[in-house]
Amino acid sequence: MTETVINKAKTVRLVVFDVDGVLTNGSLILGDKGDEYKVFHVHDGLGLVMLREAGLEIAVISARSSPIVAERMATLGIDYVYQGQSDKQTAITELMQKTGVNREETAYVGDDLIDLPAMNQAGLAIAVANAQPLVLQRADWVTEKAGGQGAVREVCEMILKAQGLLETAYQRYLPG
Repeated sequence: MTETVINKAKTVRLVVFDVDGVLTNGSLILGDKGDEYKVFHVHDGLGLVMLREAGLEIAVISARSSPIVAERMATLGIDYVYQGQSDKQTAITELMQKTGVNREETAYVGDDLIDLPAMNQAGLAIAVANAQPLVLQRADWVTEKAGGQGAVREVCEMILKAQGLLETAYQRYLPG
């Protein structure tokens, strides 16, 4: 990780995540009656909780709409859930205005071409390891883990570490 990425991460107050391919592995599991299923990694969930408990704002922006996403985000205490957003640039701009943060205080995590406009709006653009090649090229930082396989936890811990908050976040879970 470069010093530039660390310095950008130090100022982040809002972290925005794509859903399919970032919080999930990108697979869409469809039942014979049209039911949709998604798989979320439990380590990613705890990373989001640690980030939220450290006082950072968290949001998701997804081009798809799914009650499963709304339910999972509610369980994790994520207040900003933007679904059905094919124009992610407009969505992230509105989100920054709503939360009162500027570009330099915003990080965006994506994996596919539809994420590039939002990544461009963020001060810290992050791609998951298995993102599309153009997304990887445009990212300030790329995770080691793939989307849906712990990449989100990796992002959360990187930002917390850059801000000197990771050890405090760990303390809640350490005995005595």
